[in-house]
Amino acid sequence: MDPTSSSLRWRILRQALINRSDSQTEVEIKRVSRKATQGFNLIPCRQVVVDSCSEEDSREACVCYTIPIPSSPELYLTQRVDNCSDLNDFEISNRHNIDNTGLVCQWPSEEVLAYFCMSQPDRFRGKRVIELGSGYGLAGLVIAATTQASQVVISDGNPQVVNYIKRNIESNSMAFSDTSVKAMELHWNQHELSELTNMFDIIVASDCTFFKEFHKDLASLIKVLLKANETSEAFFFSPKRGDSLDKFLKEIEDIGLNYVLTEKYDEQVWKRHETLAKGDESWPSYDKNHCYPLLIQITN
Repeated sequence: MDPTSSSLRWRILRQALINRSDSQTEVEIKRVSRKATQGFNLIPCRQVVVDSCSEEDSREACVCYTIPIPSSPELYLTQRVDNCSDLNDFEISNRHNIDNTGLVCQWPSEEVLAYFCMSQPDRFRGKRVIELGSGYGLAGLVIAATTQASQVVISDGNPQVVNYIKRNIESNSMAFSDTSVKAMELHWNQHELSELTNMFDIIVASDCTFFKEFHKDLASLIKVLLKANETSEAFFFSPKRGDSLDKFLKEIEDIGLNYVLTEKYDEQVWKRHETLAKGDESWPSYDKNHCYPLLIQITN
């Protein structure tokens, strides 16, 4: 995808409902989107009908995620039907100076993050964890349900998205055992963070490096949130997307943090990537540079 198409993709998401007709919007979204129907298909999911989903809101769907670990609970997430944003969504996005991507769909990198975390429970056991830019909260919920973390905070800057996170925490509360789980509205440029400063052992995030204008604030937030005098780390999953990831890593270096970039971090994820790269009808627009999330491990 060239830079023009990449910029167009997000301009459509944020402004199309104000400036264009629905038919024009749909055509352009299809032209530039690299979103998959099934993503990497690491965590099986299916749409279901349960009481926690609003039957009155046709824009919503309930999706059951089956964690591929024996005896693990199923997770039920209420989320928007794909590409179902309306004018009110974009007005709220503009008012808060945030992007609207958390409402668009469950992005594939989030699934990879969730799969990676559940595959390494020892990293999270007894730890305080925060997810940034969580969307509907799949990764945070999976961490809470499978790793015995002491606390999981699932955060996003979009108040509508945070409302979905709260509903999804409530719907799955029986799956978390003794882990404390809460939602939080958190903006990366937020100045008053005294209650969160140096509070977390682990930060996780997926697909949060696309918008270059947010890089500096995001890097600063990571440094503020990580514990300063104890071992702490952040796990970010993000495709390269041209020079976007490189520019974010430069901000990480400039603020005094260290990072390790890993391409092949999980055998199952890599096998799925190789299948998609050869051509797969489940993701016909798959491109490694824009779709395959690299692992960035960040430390103080």
